[in-house]
Amino acid sequence: MTFAHTSVLLDETIESLRVRADGIYVDGTLGGGGHSLEIAKQLASNGRLIGVDRDEAAITAAGERLADFRGVVSIFRGNYADVPEILKSLGIRAADGILLDLGVSSYQLDTPERGFSYMHDAPLDMRMDQREGRTAGDIVNEASERELFRIIRDYGEERFAQNIAKHIAERRAEKRIETTGELVEIIRASIPMKLQKTGGHPAKRTFQALRIELNGELTALKDSLDNLIGLLSDGGRLSVITFHSLEDRIVKAAFKRNENPCTCPPDFPVCVCGKKSKGFVVTRKPILPSEEEMRENPRAKSAKLRVFERKVSG
Repeated sequence: MTFAHTSVLLDETIESLRVRADGIYVDGTLGGGGHSLEIAKQLASNGRLIGVDRDEAAITAAGERLADFRGVVSIFRGNYADVPEILKSLGIRAADGILLDLGVSSYQLDTPERGFSYMHDAPLDMRMDQREGRTAGDIVNEASERELFRIIRDYGEERFAQNIAKHIAERRAEKRIETTGELVEIIRASIPMKLQKTGGHPAKRTFQALRIELNGELTALKDSLDNLIGLLSDGGRLSVITFHSLEDRIVKAAFKRNENPCTCPPDFPVCVCGKKSKGFVVTRKPILPSEEEMRENPRAKSAKLRVFERKVSG
């Protein structure tokens, strides 16, 4: 299957980065290279674009899409958490812009054997990086019932998490749960039928939870944002596209913390903690897709873009 993916908030994201022809930019979630292509088009021969992705199919597709810009583009397979080490290996001390698009690609969702989608019956995989050994099936079959409940409740924000975990535990006691179809069937049996007719597919939240747990998505995000902001040059920007409330809350909190890191009590007349602001939040409210984009690409409906600008004091 061809790696097909429609980049969400494309124009808004490129505009937010304020691309300079001689600048250094990082796409930490390269995907099919949609955002990166628009950045590369604006770079001169002394500009630089570094693309990073965990998915081998994405690396291949992006490499083909960006082939005409080999002189300014470098592609690495890894997690965006690896960006500090990648830049260090290249002798780059700071970037003028960093982009993270945290959504699952259309290719991953629409390729049944990847196991991301509850719409296809396929092996329970869900690995972003297929070099990893552990799969979603391993979590479903080996995590304790209590741990499954925590994962589905916390990462899926699923109100029927306890019942779903209970039914999974009962079914796997009979036989190992191997496919997405089997898991969907268990989830359907765990949620009252009258509530399955509202709020989208009943398996959506559980599949999201398993994917987040398996790929360490929220941990990587929490651990990376401060470091990525620290890598920006003066006036450089970090632009992050999120697709659900858990991601968005982490990004919003990190941006706020980097804008105002002071930990002094509010009644202190002056700051004595010594923590200095790294910049400011450009987007007081997130940038959302237009009505036209949401009509053309329904998967864009939950997208939010937040932007932070680095200001080096002194």
